[in-house]
Order: sequence, then C-alpha cells, then structure tokens
Amino acid sequence: MIEVSNLSKYYGSVQAIKDISFFVDTGVILGLLGPNGAGKTTIMRMLSGYHFPDSGNIRINGFSLDENLLELKNSIGYLPENSVLYMEMTILEYLEFIAETRLIHADKKNNAIQNVLEICGLEKRKNTRIETLSRGFRQRVGIAQVLLHDPPVLILDEPLSGLDPNQIIEMRNLLKNLKNKTIIFSTHILQEVESLCTKYLILNNGRIVAQGSIDMEQETSIKEIEEIFQNLKGRDID
Repeated sequence: MIEVSNLSKYYGSVQAIKDISFFVDTGVILGLLGPNGAGKTTIMRMLSGYHFPDSGNIRINGFSLDENLLELKNSIGYLPENSVLYMEMTILEYLEFIAETRLIHADKKNNAIQNVLEICGLEKRKNTRIETLSRGFRQRVGIAQVLLHDPPVLILDEPLSGLDPNQIIEMRNLLKNLKNKTIIFSTHILQEVESLCTKYLILNNGRIVAQGSIDMEQETSIKEIEEIFQNLKGRDID
C-alpha cells in the first residue's frame, strides 16, 4: 500500500532525510517514532505530496509521487500537526466546504458527511462553531475531514498531541475502529505506539534506526522498542 524507496531530502546544506526505505501493507497501523527533529514531519509531508524528495520515490495505493501526484493525493487523508480549521464555521459548514474542495459529487456529499460525523462522534455537535470546541473535539473535526473522501491511507502527524488523558483514550479508540485503513501516525511518545500500532519505525537524525512488528502478547518486542528509544536520548547516529 505504501512503498518508500531510497528517500532523501535536503533543506539547504542540511540533509534532513538520509536514504530511507520502508513498506507498509494494507490495513497496518504504523507508528513513526523518534525524538523531536528526527525527521518524522518531513517524511509525512513528502508522503502527502506537500514536499518533494531530492531523490528516491514514494508509491501509495499503486500511484507514484513522480508520475501520479493527483491520484496519490486522492488516495490519502493527511492531518498535519496543526490542522487548518476555519473557526467561524460550524462543524457541518466546514465539512460541506471540504466536500466541495474535494469535488465530492452532490449525490454523495450528504451521505459522506453524515458518515464521518457518526464515526467521529460529532453528530450532536454538528451545528456548533469550531471556535467553541475543546482541542479534543477539534482533533475529531480534523480526522473527520481527512476521512470525508474515504481514502484508503491516512497520514496523521502527532494526532494525540496536546490532548488530555480522556481525549487520548477516545482518539485511540476512534483510530482503532477505522477498519481496512492503512494508517501512519507520528509521535515521540512510546506509549502511543504500544497502544495503537501493529508495526513501528524509529527515526533518528533522518535515518531509520529500527523497525519491526508489535505483538502485544509478547512483551519482548515492546521492551526492545523501549531500549532503542531510550538509547537515542542525547545521541546522534551518523
């Protein structure tokens, strides 16, 4: 579903991403883990087509970033860390606006909006102005807009950041219930990966330093992730 091949990215003379490759199969939830500045957001921006690599390629749902950019973008729902919401709109008005920008056909628009309102627990608040919502509910609105065109792949940058404990639990449950979606989400908090993911990938200094599967019934893999992550603190890997 997602194939990243020999990806590199420079910002001026600084190489932010250093020749990385990985594959994510259909239905997998991949946690992109690493300390601040490891390169997580840069990778997600490239996966979503907002930034372009200096070398390498990305293929999502069979579409190449180099050759099929529009089709690739239509295959994903991207939630940046600071999602753009129009605060003066109600939730319903915002989703109607997003449906229009996504060119969702009029015959399908109402059903699509109703579906994401129910999935994200927003039905009772659909006529509420976004500016009055808590951060947790604003994140739900962000998730609703990325789901609106029913993409097979979700790319979520720090979706649980800034939420209180109850909101984190609610958002985890929401993500777990998104059946048949391939999800990549970034975080620097290990517990989020342990609670949500079937696979993990750890970045440091723009390189992959570890990746693998998570089996919640086998504590060994989780302990290994903890050890790797702890060893990264205060250390660069050349």
